[in-house]
Amino acid sequence: MPNRAERPAAERQQLVELPGDLVTQGLAAARTAIETEAAAVSALADRLDDVFLEVLTAIAACEGHLVVTGLGKSGLVGRKIAATLASTGTPATFIHAGDALHGDSGAVTERDLVLALSASGETAEVCAFARMLGDRRIPVIAMTGREDSTLAQLATYTLDTMVPREADPLNLAPTASTTAALVMGDALACALVVLREFTHHDFARFHPSGALGRKLLGEQV
Repeated sequence: MPNRAERPAAERQQLVELPGDLVTQGLAAARTAIETEAAAVSALADRLDDVFLEVLTAIAACEGHLVVTGLGKSGLVGRKIAATLASTGTPATFIHAGDALHGDSGAVTERDLVLALSASGETAEVCAFARMLGDRRIPVIAMTGREDSTLAQLATYTLDTMVPREADPLNLAPTASTTAALVMGDALACALVVLREFTHHDFARFHPSGALGRKLLGEQV
């Protein structure tokens, strides 16, 4: 099958033609999405309060791993948060909330701390996992957009990632809410880099391969 560049010009033109009004509306929706998500991220700065400091202290003092959990889009964001933390000096791993209910919860020990993501705070599997952890007296940090949610009530700490609306035109797809959660995770990681006095040398030891690793180790890229 010919690739796009090999298709006749007339065929390529036909593929990209769209009604002008839809193109205009689409571009407007794209701009609105960016503005909505930017506003959601900006609002997080005012939420770096005493609870955020308590969470930082708890993570820094954790003798085991920070176990991140979530489901769906929140789970995908949770994987990235765990990866960022692990690469910047905080031992972290991800457990899918659904898998946790089918045996993987056994990987969590009494030395660990759990960060649970759910925009609504009502995700059944995440809440069930949090209940299991509570029964074992393992602290849970909720990252949710609803401080009155079931997950928040089950948690030891709650990080507020509420957004006024999602960024998509239907106000349905996880967009602004997942971006807010991702940025709050990055905020935790960046603060912990400072608290742990994590250095360029430490970062290089965790990244020996690839262009970044070679650059940090002083090799020619």
